Amino acid sequence: MNQLLNDIRVLELANVLAGPSVGMALAELGARVVKVENLLTLGDVTRTWKLPSEDPDTNISGYFSCVNWGKKSLAIDLNKPEGLDIVYRLTEVSDIVLVSYKPGDAEKLKVDYNTLKQYNKSLIYAHLTGYGLKNERAGYDAIIQAESGFTYMNGEQGGKPVKMPVALMDILAGHQLKEAILLALLNRFRKGEGTYIEASLIKSGVAALANQATNWLVGNSIPQRMGSDHPNIVPYGRIFYTRDEKPVVLAVGSDKQFAELCSILGKPELAQDPKYSTNFNRVKNRNEIYPILQDLVAQIDRDPFLNELARRRIPAGGVYNMQEVFDQPEAQELVMSGTTSAGTPIKGLRTVAFSYNENSKPLELAAPPYYGEHTIQILKETLGFSNDCIEGLINKNVVYAPR
Repeated sequence: MNQLLNDIRVLELANVLAGPSVGMALAELGARVVKVENLLTLGDVTRTWKLPSEDPDTNISGYFSCVNWGKKSLAIDLNKPEGLDIVYRLTEVSDIVLVSYKPGDAEKLKVDYNTLKQYNKSLIYAHLTGYGLKNERAGYDAIIQAESGFTYMNGEQGGKPVKMPVALMDILAGHQLKEAILLALLNRFRKGEGTYIEASLIKSGVAALANQATNWLVGNSIPQRMGSDHPNIVPYGRIFYTRDEKPVVLAVGSDKQFAELCSILGKPELAQDPKYSTNFNRVKNRNEIYPILQDLVAQIDRDPFLNELARRRIPAGGVYNMQEVFDQPEAQELVMSGTTSAGTPIKGLRTVAFSYNENSKPLELAAPPYYGEHTIQILKETLGFSNDCIEGLINKNVVYAPR
């Protein structure tokens, strides 16, 4: 898997989460990614988004590190002609440019597709927006969650809307753009053509509404807050508490599975009751069946209950906190361990979760870079700048390099 994109060069002009998540995924597949950071803002803003428990003196935050493994950091002032010239020169030797500017901003900075393709006719220009090219609003995950319907649906029945704890709109948009990039690479391989591609947070969010969208489009029903319940299946998604006060979730999707569940709970006759014998009737009578099931689940400890459910192939699982999540062997396979250039140990999480073939192995990625860590290296080794030239650019605040 680490050989798939080993000849691909990526120039990342993107910040925060959505765009950088694409850059990191490409790095995991072997691409060489240069992250261009704004000298005027001291780099990607997420470098400063820290928990109270984090080191206040480092510019590698936990948030920044989640999507910036395997990259090299180049700090530039794009408002200066010399800074733009560096971007243009890097464009000449790049295959993909990633940007996350709102419509019109790339043109103002002179790093838009029409400008950059003059330096590289086969360039793939991948643009993440908030609302597409006709709406100049910037995209923020919390706002997109609200405007795409997710926040309205999320929360307890009778309660207030609740934002999801992960920036899922950013992640979904990143996945859409990655798919488009891979198709663009395939097209370039076949025809030798570069292209402009765009994905928006709002469309990515709406496209992921799945059955909740068609509940409205087909069923003419506006989805309401239901906690973790499923609108079409019962008991599916509901969380129950076992005798040892541990939460479990059931995903019973068929009448046969429901009958098996009732047998495990020592109440097989429940599955014969006409009010509960079919999923259609269980959906209608969900408010009656749930208290009955909770009383029965509360008589069993979690681990024996989950083991018996697994033995009979009834979909169920524990509700895990983050520590418990990473106790699972499957999660551990995604964990990366590394050391920053300053010698600080750091852990991270892979974003590519598929295997290419049975012999593929994940690429070992470099730890997230410090702000401007590779400025001198890129200018010297990639662009051939002399030491005197680089020193002059640093002194004129065109570029930044840590001393």
